[in-house]
Amino acid sequence: MKWGLFKFAAERGPDGISAMATPETDLDQSLSSADRLVIRRPDDWHLHLRDGAMLATVVNYTARQFARAIIMPNLVPPVTTADAALAYRNRIMAVLSEKSDFTPLMTCYLTDDIAPSEIKRGHDAGIFTAAKLYPAHATTNSSHGVTDIRNIYPALEVMQKLGMPLLLHGEVTHKEVDIFDREAVFINKVLKVLLNDFPELKVVFEHITTKEAAQFVAEAGPNLAATITPHHLSFNRNAMFEGGIRPHYYCLPVAKREEHRLALRRAAISGSGKFFLGTDSAPHAAKDKETACGCAGLFNAPYAMEAYAEVFDEESALDKLEGFASEFGPKFYGLPLNEGKIVLERVENAAVKTCEGPTGHLVPFRAGETLPWRFAGIK
Repeated sequence: MKWGLFKFAAERGPDGISAMATPETDLDQSLSSADRLVIRRPDDWHLHLRDGAMLATVVNYTARQFARAIIMPNLVPPVTTADAALAYRNRIMAVLSEKSDFTPLMTCYLTDDIAPSEIKRGHDAGIFTAAKLYPAHATTNSSHGVTDIRNIYPALEVMQKLGMPLLLHGEVTHKEVDIFDREAVFINKVLKVLLNDFPELKVVFEHITTKEAAQFVAEAGPNLAATITPHHLSFNRNAMFEGGIRPHYYCLPVAKREEHRLALRRAAISGSGKFFLGTDSAPHAAKDKETACGCAGLFNAPYAMEAYAEVFDEESALDKLEGFASEFGPKFYGLPLNEGKIVLERVENAAVKTCEGPTGHLVPFRAGETLPWRFAGIK
């Protein structure tokens, strides 16, 4: 897709999806107040934008709904320096729609030999908002990740002094550990030790998927929080195997049993400031997912807030959505709340089956389904 065409589409609604227009022109005035939800503009505290042509393709799907997002650093090569993060931020800003006021929040990719001085330099310069720990080989582009958390203790000491959050992909990668148990083992073998050794370090346990994680976060001290994705709230592991292998439900961490999905729902709607929104939207071309060794990740940015609204509505907890989506994240990070509002409407919303991509089409989360909510715009 040429950038000029995408820019035009983003302002009118990429691939037919609700536009970044003002609600005054887009709102269905026939709706009752019970069918219209106005909340503080949300932020996405876990987002993959990729780079190059893919970045230009996907960024405005997020920017149309969210004011800010924590940008994952697992590029090739990974973002391990302040200069690399600044350059990446500039590339993001260059492909945003002209009407966008979206702010990318950059992160540092932690490696075994990461220099603590570089973390401090990037933080002090206002470039690094947080640092990300990928266990080596845990997920997409994590081959440079940490092999033993003790290798980065000097960096963690600096981060603790700075008040800089550590973002965790919370899984072990030992081959003898079942993939469905990796998160629970990580809690016992890594996270408990980490929190004991760095009691003042702010830690975000990202994209949690188990009842064990939800319970551990809820019972831990105030410096531990967690993000929850829309897809882990929406389906369990059966979805990957219904009628055959379903690659567009494959993500890492992988979805778990139904009891875990329900536990995540209870955590999300609990009203606890320890749980907040992080989509983990991770785009791949359909051809790269529909292959013998398909990529992990769901592209949920096109319908992120619609999917969250559906979950909270099903749980009779729409009054808790604003805290989860718009307040708890910035408070944990020590950032101001957004001033603007977004509008969601309880109207049938037919999700597109595919979105155009730079090397073939993308299949968004909820592709071809009818959602009961739609994003109506920024107010």
